[in-house]
Amino acid sequence: MVRPRGAADRTGLLLARAKDEAQGAAVGAQTGGRVGFFLHTEDFAADHERMRAAGVRFLEKPRHETYGSVAVFEDLYGNRWDLLQPAA
Repeated sequence: MVRPRGAADRTGLLLARAKDEAQGAAVGAQTGGRVGFFLHTEDFAADHERMRAAGVRFLEKPRHETYGSVAVFEDLYGNRWDLLQPAA
């Protein structure tokens, strides 16, 4: 179970292991190569730099769109995530 610091006991993401080869083959491809997860932040620049320095693989440079600041990254299993700070 992965939880943000200070999160309530029920807030989290369960990371389960594949139980067979069929499930194993789907790991990282659950969303067909599209972003399937969104990690919201209140400090995009600081979190982007911290994650980059820790070795997180970003697939693009940060973008600043009308809806907020965003950059796509991959987790260890190839799942794509948006690091996102919504516009005020």
